[in-house]
Amino acid sequence: MEDNLEPGDREHVLIIEDDERLATLTRDYLEANGFRVTLEADGANGVERIVTLQPDLVILDLMLPGEDGLSICRRARSDFAGPILMLTARTDDMDQVLGLEMGADDYVAKPVQPRVLLARMRALLRRSESAEAAGGEVRLTFGNLEIDSATREAWLHGERIELTSAEFDLLWLLASNAGRVLSREEIFSQLRGIKYDGQDRSIDVRVSRIRPKIGDDPNHPHRIKTVRSKGYLFVKDG
Repeated sequence: MEDNLEPGDREHVLIIEDDERLATLTRDYLEANGFRVTLEADGANGVERIVTLQPDLVILDLMLPGEDGLSICRRARSDFAGPILMLTARTDDMDQVLGLEMGADDYVAKPVQPRVLLARMRALLRRSESAEAAGGEVRLTFGNLEIDSATREAWLHGERIELTSAEFDLLWLLASNAGRVLSREEIFSQLRGIKYDGQDRSIDVRVSRIRPKIGDDPNHPHRIKTVRSKGYLFVKDG
């Protein structure tokens, strides 16, 4: 375990990775690009480190000693709302889907390309201005559902909804464009800053997680509808 907790306002990244060489190289690269980095090699300490440090972003390896990345992600989510970027095997699509279902915000396949990692991190950390996101509105109301971009919170029947950072971003994007079909290409461009490759399932997984949280029937959704061959439509009055 190694800390680099020098003072300052640089964004803080927690890397949970047991490959010492990879972790060190990643730390050095990120520090050279202006980040403050903490390293943790033992999965058994993962949840405590995330919750205690509350970093701006977590880079979490899937395979770890002590506790695997999926379990860490699932258990930390109730006490950590920031972005989690998971490192997965190159060819294992199931790992990627499971990671998203457990609350990860994005994933990067190993071996990690530093520039790709940095681009994904910056996309996760980037926050659109509330005024630009919805033509000046900061709170949207749809019946018993309220979404506030200033506090980055949402409520159903007055009860706060537990959303990850990426889930809120997607919900706000869809809701602020209520009544208009958003293509997967547009969603990817807005939220991840990359082109849609036609195969990535992360947006679909995220929508499936959001629906029950906002009171939508996963089998017969009335609020977030899938428009075949086009994308997703947030219904104004559902």
